[in-house]
Amino acid sequence: MNTTKLFTTLFSVLGISFSLIAQKPEKFQNLKFEKQTFELHNVTGEIIKFQGEQVLKIERDLNALPFDSTNIEATVDEPHYARLIGLDDFENGTIEVKMYSQLQNPAPYSGVAGFIGVYFRVKEDDSAFEGIYVRPKVGRATNQQHRNHAVQYISYPHYKFDTLRKIAPYKYEGSAPVALNEWITMRIEVNGETAEMFINDMKYSSFIVDKMLGNHKKGGIGLYVDIGTIGYFKDLKVTKRALKVKTKAIEKINGI
Repeated sequence: MNTTKLFTTLFSVLGISFSLIAQKPEKFQNLKFEKQTFELHNVTGEIIKFQGEQVLKIERDLNALPFDSTNIEATVDEPHYARLIGLDDFENGTIEVKMYSQLQNPAPYSGVAGFIGVYFRVKEDDSAFEGIYVRPKVGRATNQQHRNHAVQYISYPHYKFDTLRKIAPYKYEGSAPVALNEWITMRIEVNGETAEMFINDMKYSSFIVDKMLGNHKKGGIGLYVDIGTIGYFKDLKVTKRALKVKTKAIEKINGI
């Protein structure tokens, strides 16, 4: 009897299966912050005191999910985020969070822009989600073309930033008054196939997604950072609401 058969027979006699002794993947690390718990997916994180307040600090974990500067499209806009535990059925409503973006020094890539934002409708296995994030480094650039890249919508896995930039230039990007090294309040209003983003309590939205591209309509909420970014978050508030049906008022003018 060869060695493999010997061990198989022995485990069978002892009633132990290979699946039970096989090494299991490490569980995601959990962090408790105030009354919320976050599960870290391909990010490192800790609760720290920052500018006199307790905040959640996260950075992309390049060991868990490597970045390739020669293959950017395939290695950014991935599941690197902190997932809010206990809310897995968000479909429509409001997501609001305060966030602060710094650049890592030294930067792991020359094109870092402080990528920070929110994922929503995240599928349980991370295989699909919607996302809106900002690039604070270019939010107040003197070049308008650069400013137009300050906000980004993505729909994972098929519609990351580079794909959308090729098939629909500027339709899923926009400008917003954001900057590095300052607190940004982001509020996203999700309603059916549309999403609107408001910055710093502005009355009107800075960015609108007329029709989101994902097929997964309900899921979790996550706080996102990407390559070269140190992200600080606080005051996450999520409010679920029923779908608001928008109707167009028909105005009768001059009997028409």
